[in-house]
Amino acid sequence: MATENKGIIDPPIDELLDRVDSKYQLVIYGSKRARQINDYYTDLQEGSLFDNVGPLVDSAVEDKPLSIALREIHQDKLRLRPAGE
Repeated sequence: MATENKGIIDPPIDELLDRVDSKYQLVIYGSKRARQINDYYTDLQEGSLFDNVGPLVDSAVEDKPLSIALREIHQDKLRLRPAGE
């Protein structure tokens, strides 16, 4: 069964903004998590899986790390910690 690639429109931006204080925080939060996911896939290719956590939502190989990160935020799979913690 083929899945439709919805890209950046799913999840809707308004629903994502309900989970953070500002659009700037969403950008930083999403990009940091996307970098972690990208590092996970890099480590997976190198055979080292001890440093990074992979996707917390169902994802396909062709999904971009940022799309995965935004779906994780939308599904409340992550908690935002203040910078001081």
